[in-house]
Amino acid sequence: MKSMNKQYQGTNRLLLGIVLSVLTYWLFAQSLLNMAPDVQTSLKITTASLNIGISITSLFSGIFIVTAGRLSDRFGRIKTTYLGITINIIGSFVLIIANGSILFIAGRILQGISAACIMPATMALIKAYFHDKNRQRALSFWSIGSWGGSGFCSFFGGYIDSNFGWRYVFVISIIVSIISIMLIWGTPESLAENENTKAFDWIGMLMFILFTLSLNILISSGIFRNFIQTGSLLVVMILCGVSFYKFEKNRVDKFIDFKLFRDRAYVIAVVSNFFLNAMIGTLIVVNSYVQQSRGLSPLKTGSLSLSYLILVLLMIRVGEKVLQELGPKKPMLLGAAASTFGVLLMSLTMVKGSYLLIVTLGYGLLGLGFGIYATPSTDTAISNVPSSEVGEAAGIYKMSSALGGAIGTAISASVYASFKNHDLGASLGLYSNVLFGILALTSILMFLPNITKK
Repeated sequence: MKSMNKQYQGTNRLLLGIVLSVLTYWLFAQSLLNMAPDVQTSLKITTASLNIGISITSLFSGIFIVTAGRLSDRFGRIKTTYLGITINIIGSFVLIIANGSILFIAGRILQGISAACIMPATMALIKAYFHDKNRQRALSFWSIGSWGGSGFCSFFGGYIDSNFGWRYVFVISIIVSIISIMLIWGTPESLAENENTKAFDWIGMLMFILFTLSLNILISSGIFRNFIQTGSLLVVMILCGVSFYKFEKNRVDKFIDFKLFRDRAYVIAVVSNFFLNAMIGTLIVVNSYVQQSRGLSPLKTGSLSLSYLILVLLMIRVGEKVLQELGPKKPMLLGAAASTFGVLLMSLTMVKGSYLLIVTLGYGLLGLGFGIYATPSTDTAISNVPSSEVGEAAGIYKMSSALGGAIGTAISASVYASFKNHDLGASLGLYSNVLFGILALTSILMFLPNITKK
């Protein structure tokens, strides 16, 4: 890792700035999930436009996150973080002044690109300027910003919307972004160690974006909904994927170095992270089910997942300590197992009187599992790749989060909506999330090597 000051050590001020930058996506951008009806009424937009606006942020984040990670390695992690924060400020301002679907969707796209810049760049900064146990502590706080922000967003958004109006969420987002820039200001630049300057692989980047974009659209639109559309997307995806691999294979200035995937620990961290994030589909099934079948209001529905928020925040530091004592495999296994069991409990929709209590317990186990898993998995992902490629590696790791969440949510919602019997639909939708948990558990158990932390 190259920087302007090789003796620089990360401070709590820098760490706080990083966490606040991470919150711009996981807290503020995702608050829209609980404010959607008011946003639609206020902007007078169609349901289709609303749904596009909700999904397009994670779509653009997933598409560009590897690209942004690669750019951060080359042009600087601090610069890329500043760029991401600035784009979020612009996107939030566009949402504040939005008066229809065009500005609304444009603001959401900008928020997705902002997240793509911030996530891999800040992870790379943590590896560059925090070391050993300090790095694991920093990653824990990074995870608190990510997992905790996603857990808190519905409560935060609902409170601000109810008391001040939904636009004030993005006013606060701008304020927090400015504070983040001020806290990070003065930190030496961090670049990948690459003394031989090579031309940037723009052609490879374009093919990768086209491949990822076609994949995301295919997932978002439903694989079997339209035969012509599905076939066209599959052709584009396969052509771009094969062309990308062949084009990159013999290049010196590769956009993605496939040697990354020779490290088994890194691959399993990425794969298990994909499956664990796919279990986020649990939220849309349970929240829809308890409102449609059990008659709960959105506010009471949100209160059921308080146990998730509390446990995920408490367990992130526990996962860090277990990592330091036992290495990453055991806490990652424990996290996957707890999350899977929590979703299995929530699938018991045949229970009548005490089902809401079961949901609260299930959400708690889901949060407990995610919290214990987060730091060991993230540390494994960035500890086992060359320093010169950590931004790119972090981008792929976070892309697995975005794609996992998108696929899991799409499958879960599709299964639930396929049955008029809400009890049966919810159970089967949640079983698909249990399957994701089992796949994560199996990948860790069978393929993750035992790594001892000193």
